[in-house]
Amino acid sequence: MISVAEAEARILNGAKPTPPEDVAPSDAHGRILAAPLIARRTHPPRDVSAMDGYALRHIDAPSAPVTLPVAFRIQAGETPPPLPPGTAARIFTGAALPYGADTIVIQEDTTASGDAVTLNIAPPPSRHIRRAGYDIAEGDTLLPSGTMLGPAQLALAAAAGQVTLTVHRRPRVAFLATGDELVPPGVLPAGAQIIASTGVALAALVQSWGGEMIDLGIAPDNEAAIRDAARLGLDADIIVTQGGASVGDADLVKPALLPLGLTVDFWKIAMRPGKPLMVGDIGKTKVIGLPGNPVSALVCAMLFLQPLIRTLSGAKWTGHPLSTARLTAPLKANDQRQDYLRARVTRDGDTLTADAFPLQDSGNLSTLAKSDALILRAPHAPAAAAGDAVQILPLTPWLRG
Repeated sequence: MISVAEAEARILNGAKPTPPEDVAPSDAHGRILAAPLIARRTHPPRDVSAMDGYALRHIDAPSAPVTLPVAFRIQAGETPPPLPPGTAARIFTGAALPYGADTIVIQEDTTASGDAVTLNIAPPPSRHIRRAGYDIAEGDTLLPSGTMLGPAQLALAAAAGQVTLTVHRRPRVAFLATGDELVPPGVLPAGAQIIASTGVALAALVQSWGGEMIDLGIAPDNEAAIRDAARLGLDADIIVTQGGASVGDADLVKPALLPLGLTVDFWKIAMRPGKPLMVGDIGKTKVIGLPGNPVSALVCAMLFLQPLIRTLSGAKWTGHPLSTARLTAPLKANDQRQDYLRARVTRDGDTLTADAFPLQDSGNLSTLAKSDALILRAPHAPAAAAGDAVQILPLTPWLRG
């Protein structure tokens, strides 16, 4: 068995970002820039008012109060004429400053009367003006390649005049469940059959990590059927199978994929849940064989599939974000495997407390659904008392921040 850290390193070894593609901003959220974002236009394109008020020459109001005629009004988006000397222009936030004007008096510091305005302060030059290009200048590099595009970055790209963005293609993940006992969600199981639940969760995880899920369906426990189904996923970046990747008589994934060119790197990790995890390659396609038990499969996906998808999508993987919590109950000493215990987490002021579920069976989905985090227990960790600090891997948004 190899360690969790070594397994992650070997899975990521040689992983490179997917090729670039140009997409509309509406399809770019969460994507990673494959090329720097260059401004195509200046924003704002000319000097604009930062406030509602009056534009004027500051030399026309050397002291206060002073009354000036209002020459015209300027709405945002209009191109105003030059401002005649000795006058003011009514102006609104975002409207272009007329040539000749060099300052703004906000409306709260004025008194309007008919076609004139009385300025109750003497404004300094450049007050309340946003200069042309103060935010974006045409030709500037706004974001480097490798940047993840969130709402603020997409707004910046739109303001800079970009109609397409060069991003890394979403990694394609082909998923194949195996087992005679499985039926798809929505199909009524008969006898000892069970519903294949992992694919639903895995599709959501893959999407949240920046990948694209390809459902290869369910293959029965038959080498030829598994091989034929897996062949349909050979154009994907990753083939993920579930079940049949251990060493039992019904574990057929490895022999089924060997004729397709499978080379196996490793298949056992010193962890719980999730010891039987097969990892290898078929040509340029990475193959990950998840355990059959749903909790084991999903924990392994979080630990190993997530960093691979992130890396292929162009992101820099820096490890899972961990937090610290205090135990509410003691834990016994650990054996040679790294444990990931499902737990509820609560906050008391600035302190997080973690309460491990008593039932940690790898087939028990209900505890995973109720869990806020996984408690990490290193191999050979000594017994821990209530109140001891432990590392946790957050699962819920309120913990991830």
